[in-house]
Amino acid sequence: MKPDSATALRQLIAEIRNHFPFDRPEAQVCAGPCQGCSLKLLEYLESELAGWEDRLTNGEQIGLAELSNLIRTSRKIARVLEKSDLMPPLNNNGN
Repeated sequence: MKPDSATALRQLIAEIRNHFPFDRPEAQVCAGPCQGCSLKLLEYLESELAGWEDRLTNGEQIGLAELSNLIRTSRKIARVLEKSDLMPPLNNNGN
């Protein structure tokens, strides 16, 4: 049985937090060639995740469109971070 959209979003947020280098020091994130501002992208993604966590905590109903948007956003940011050698490539299922 597939999880409901709120559970799926919580799982996605956990996967993003585990995969992305949110805990790297600013000096490491901003070192080397830039393919986009990695620091700002990480800050943006962190704020998006915090916003979704607040919405889930407040009982807001989450639809598949919102889930898809977060997946798309995180994949785009991941590609930039991969080009900057800040994280390994995503695997085939998008995680």
